[in-house]
Amino acid sequence: MDVLTEVRVLTMRELKKWYRSPFLLVFTLVQPVLWMGLFGKAFNLTGFLRIPNEILDQLPPAATSQIASVFNSILTRFFGRADIDYFSYISLGMLSITVLFTSMSSGMGIAWDRRLGFLNKLLAAPIWRGSIIVSKVLATVVRSVLQASLLLLLALALGARFNPLLPLGPLIAVAALCILAVGLSSFSIAVGLRLKSWESQAAVMNLLNLPLMFASNALYPVSLMPPWLQTIALANPISYAVDAVRQTLLLGQAANTAILITDMAAVSLFAAFFTAVGTYLAGTTLKKT
Repeated sequence: MDVLTEVRVLTMRELKKWYRSPFLLVFTLVQPVLWMGLFGKAFNLTGFLRIPNEILDQLPPAATSQIASVFNSILTRFFGRADIDYFSYISLGMLSITVLFTSMSSGMGIAWDRRLGFLNKLLAAPIWRGSIIVSKVLATVVRSVLQASLLLLLALALGARFNPLLPLGPLIAVAALCILAVGLSSFSIAVGLRLKSWESQAAVMNLLNLPLMFASNALYPVSLMPPWLQTIALANPISYAVDAVRQTLLLGQAANTAILITDMAAVSLFAAFFTAVGTYLAGTTLKKT
């Protein structure tokens, strides 16, 4: 059996476990949907920066124009454009959070394969051991992108308004999510191989998921954070993936090409680092297993 066939067969096994259990899909989407639907709708951050029309009607035209200019400049500084609503802003941030939750749970599969004895059977088989890791990463990428796509459709149904950068904007957004999924799933699988128990893996996942989400620009702009948190957010790969998605799906022609290139380079660098670390840890652990 050649390497490509090994990877394909093991990847299909991982995907079958996923789509044959719809509960896993629903459970993975529940938390991002709650954050997007409840937090995004209830906490209308952009609404705080807009003056009600009944107040504007009572002001002289000159004052109204000046106030509108000031508030539009504030909205543009925080969100990239003055006509962006907070729900649309947060819904695109939740795409990367969905990738985060899905990717960080991929290491649980290794723990269960070891517990059920399937991992030992794979290690005894005449296959390339790297195919075990590659197949799990590929399956995680497919799951992440499909779940993010479903979340995007839900956001549109709830009233989100997007302005994609055509024609390549959607493809770049998908690429950013895929690269992020590769890096995070490689790291999660390597940790799962090292810890050897699903309880420890779950503890690590719960420890990292929320800090990575809150210390990013998924929920609010980095410029609104205190300086020490801005430093953490700028070192967080989630921030760059979120910004790349917003540049391509929300800002439209107002997207900054230089910033977009920086975002993609940063996500790729983080993914390459996590993949290298994951490959090294996985390789040394599988040799000892």
